[in-house]
Amino acid sequence: MDWLNAVVQGTLLGGLYALFAAGLSLIFGVMRLVNIAHGDLIVLAAYLGLTVTTATGMHPLLALVLVVPVMAAIGYALQRGLLNQTLGDDLLPPLLVTFGLSVIIQNALLEGYTADPQKLSAGALETASFGLGGLTLGVLPALTFAIAVVVIWGLQRVFYHTPLGRAFRAVSDNQDIAQLMGLNRRHIFGLAMALALAVTAVAGILLGIRTSFDPSIGGGRLIFGFEAVIIGGLGNLWGTLAGGVILGVAQTVGAKIDPGWQILSGHIAFLIILAVRPNGLFPRISA
Repeated sequence: MDWLNAVVQGTLLGGLYALFAAGLSLIFGVMRLVNIAHGDLIVLAAYLGLTVTTATGMHPLLALVLVVPVMAAIGYALQRGLLNQTLGDDLLPPLLVTFGLSVIIQNALLEGYTADPQKLSAGALETASFGLGGLTLGVLPALTFAIAVVVIWGLQRVFYHTPLGRAFRAVSDNQDIAQLMGLNRRHIFGLAMALALAVTAVAGILLGIRTSFDPSIGGGRLIFGFEAVIIGGLGNLWGTLAGGVILGVAQTVGAKIDPGWQILSGHIAFLIILAVRPNGLFPRISA
């Protein structure tokens, strides 16, 4: 039963990792952009949630009503004002620019909030639990996993069943032809980044409720997100959820064997899958 509990807890943890990764997967799928600052943007969303809850007394989950549109606006502005200028055949400029953005965000958060760990208070939700088949599951991890499924289902729906999704796929397949057909690729890329950072806002708030955070943890969240994306398959949103679950289960099973192996076991699982399936378990499938 202990091993089953580890697998179930890892599966629920995978929901949080999937939320870390969903924005990365969307951005790469549309723009072929590798965003080094993604982890720091997750942390930025957590700090925005902290600011809102401190100023208004709102519950962190209700703060999403304000944090999500703010992060979406930041994403659109970043893409239109900065990142669009770096896109092209060379992958190095966006990597360098987003690396610089990562450094700026970290230092700005350090200056504004200090290096002291912070946490979002969600009251009884943090410790609430329920029984299921002899196991005791936390309400917050279960809610996080459910939110991850809904978010990824929503992104999948947008991507494959809406005019905006068709625009995303058109500029992803061939930017020049899409431009000739009347699509403003700069605007479309801005909307893609806005949608990705809206998801990042959800991930940041849930991260802040689940654990403490400080300006320096963005790199770790970025690595977890990248690993989930690559395990699942680049550009495959449901694959991203599967990748997050595999990573979470690997970590909790590793921690069950030896507490010091928690993070290492996730990296080992990632390397094994990368060696066996370099394109991920579920490479992107055309709709």
